[in-house]
Amino acid sequence: MAQTSEVEAFLGEMLPRQRDAEQALCRGDADARADTWSRNDPVTLFGAAGGLRRGWDEVDETFHWLAGRFTGKHLREYDLELVAAGACGDLAFTVGFEHKTFVVEGEPVSYTLRVTHVYRR
Repeated sequence: MAQTSEVEAFLGEMLPRQRDAEQALCRGDADARADTWSRNDPVTLFGAAGGLRRGWDEVDETFHWLAGRFTGKHLREYDLELVAAGACGDLAFTVGFEHKTFVVEGEPVSYTLRVTHVYRR
């Protein structure tokens, strides 16, 4: 039986949590996303909505603000297209595209975001 690589083990644990957290955020729930993030400095966010957030309080506030922006929109589809990933010791990363389709006022609206996450494990 082949051994699971460090990257495979990390992805097996983290990708389902990341996907679930993003889908919850798109339904207006920031808590699942917050649960995947470290509270320990340095914690930063360069979000798609713009701006740099430093420290847990700013990052968490931004997650809740973002979750509120999805009110009235219904997530139809979500896919995380993984482009690259790595894991070594207490650090790991993922790079990819998030493809989302919402229904807004009865019409589908799709967009794609480039996403990079760096994890402390």
